Amino acid sequence: MIHVLYFASLRERLDTESENLALDGAATLGELKKKLATRGGAWAEIFTGGEPVLGAVNQEMAQDETPVNDGDEVGFFPPVTGG
Repeated sequence: MIHVLYFASLRERLDTESENLALDGAATLGELKKKLATRGGAWAEIFTGGEPVLGAVNQEMAQDETPVNDGDEVGFFPPVTGG
């Protein structure tokens, strides 16, 4: 099981702030995104690569090839801009 957190506009669009998920074969952050995209609707729009989405594993910035293991915390958030 992993704990997944959704931040900022992702939380609003997906109507959830967090959930616990079984990995079910998803071994990397990119594979987890593909798994989430299969839910369809906003999930597919956000996680199929059409929109920029940043990820973190255990509070460290991560890339699609970053491994995800049972017990990890994964966070997804939109790119942040500011001045």
